[in-house]
Amino acid sequence: MQAIAHFKQQILDAAAAGGTLRIRGGGTKDWYGQDFGGEILDTRAHSGIVDYEPTELVITARCGTPLAEIEAALAERGQVLAFEPPHFGAGATLGGAIASGLSGPGRASAGAVRDFVLGAVLLDGRGELLNFGGTVMKNVAGYDVSRLLAGSLGTLGVIVQHSIKVLPRAVCTTTLRFSLSEIDALRTLNEWGRLPLPLSASCWHDGVLSVRLAGAQAAVSAAARDLGGERDDGAAAFWADLREQRHAFFAGERALWRLSVPPAAGALVLGAPQLIEWGGAQRWLRLDTDAAAARKLRAVVTAAGGHATLFRGGDKSVGVFQPLAPAVAAISARLKAAFDPSQIFNPGRMI
Repeated sequence: MQAIAHFKQQILDAAAAGGTLRIRGGGTKDWYGQDFGGEILDTRAHSGIVDYEPTELVITARCGTPLAEIEAALAERGQVLAFEPPHFGAGATLGGAIASGLSGPGRASAGAVRDFVLGAVLLDGRGELLNFGGTVMKNVAGYDVSRLLAGSLGTLGVIVQHSIKVLPRAVCTTTLRFSLSEIDALRTLNEWGRLPLPLSASCWHDGVLSVRLAGAQAAVSAAARDLGGERDDGAAAFWADLREQRHAFFAGERALWRLSVPPAAGALVLGAPQLIEWGGAQRWLRLDTDAAAARKLRAVVTAAGGHATLFRGGDKSVGVFQPLAPAVAAISARLKAAFDPSQIFNPGRMI
């Protein structure tokens, strides 16, 4: 509680002085979002696993707890964070994983970060400690603020504690590879998506489609036999590199765009290299763009039913996140005013 008292005092001092606070854990995702400033509120002192009950598939930990520590504790009991949060560095914390809302290769099959958040404790802009949600799925109903906090990038307050649903590690995992064009890969993934297959991840790049099968031994073996392709039982490093963006596609200085579209969307002609994940729903694009080119890109993606984010690098003056629809923007503004009336936390990071 000593760390929470310190956080509260920082918040009250900032509010009184008209200042701002930059909520920061390990700093491994500082680059994500619009440029922003403020006095650093370092969450790492508030660390540790509060409660872990493997039989209930729930872990509760403080915001500054290293992701590596949580994953190690889960691994000892044969369990995982199924949304595979990217670390992007050795200092990644649980708070950063929830606030960024980023998921790894397993998101399309297991769910997003918000789908696993059961409860949260938040310090708001008035320095008040608020409790949301619970520690079991049955407590999650209606308008769930604890899930709303996932992906909020620290703009609503300091999420000092989280309760997260975990899952058993798959008994059997293997990877299949196929030589396919982008069009054929997307068509194939959509066809497989309608079948009862244990698909847990997919990646298409440079003419090669990789799919990960995970589940019971019998199910994985049967699916691998039916689908064919080149089998690779030692591809764990490939999926880890994809999650952490160590894959060769992500190397270099060109701006990295993240395109979110319906899985059934066809190939998008964008004139730049792409890497496609999540059964076609997440597409990465390496493309430097000015404001006009960014608008054109977003128009193409919007026409396909999605949106585009300038994920890393590039000129952030074009807007990192796609502008919200007026009704959604109004709701977002009201939420910000309710939780952070003095506009203390990470101002400008999202808009």
